Amino acid sequence: MAKYSRLEVIKTMHDTGMVPLFYHPDVELGKKVLKACYDGGARLMEFTARGDFAFEVFSQLNKFALNKLPGMIMGVGSITDAAAASMFMQMGANFIVTPSLREDIAKVCNRRKVLWSPGCGSLTEINRAEELGCEIVKLFPGSTYGPEFVKAIKGPQPWTSIMPTGGVSTEEDNLRAWFHAGVTCVGMGSKLISKDILEDKDFKALENLVSNTLGTIAKIKTP
Repeated sequence: MAKYSRLEVIKTMHDTGMVPLFYHPDVELGKKVLKACYDGGARLMEFTARGDFAFEVFSQLNKFALNKLPGMIMGVGSITDAAAASMFMQMGANFIVTPSLREDIAKVCNRRKVLWSPGCGSLTEINRAEELGCEIVKLFPGSTYGPEFVKAIKGPQPWTSIMPTGGVSTEEDNLRAWFHAGVTCVGMGSKLISKDILEDKDFKALENLVSNTLGTIAKIKTP
């Protein structure tokens, strides 16, 4: 079962401002990526379960985080049905992220009081997600909508918490546009954990990039 409550997860999302996204079938590589992100200051990781036997990889990574990385909150993304959500929650997933709004997933996550973040692309979907108990909405793909969409939503609905994924980079101008528009945090995959870093196994570079990006976000969020 989840170690962290949904309130603890949303607070960490708000405080750090960033959720790294990562998938690779190699468990040992995954552990090194996870530790580099942790050493860089990240306290969340969304494991994007897209490959065969991804549940086995996540199980090993979550055990590693629980044993070696105190305070690291592991969640799972790319979940498309309630059965998959339930399986990953049994393995200790602390949050579930979906590409689209799925009410069946909302129900199983709410039953266990696990944070779930559905991909939404319209005000109607966002409102429905919040009616179902969603604390933070995933704006996906973020590159399609952009910061102006977030600003438009936050006008009439300042209570809505939004996490764009896709179209978010480590550059300060990009991050500043999103946070000034009103996002709670950003999801960041290949722009952070790049193919080059993985191929070169340059985990120190990843640690530094995570640290610098979190520092940029903290500076932007400072009044």
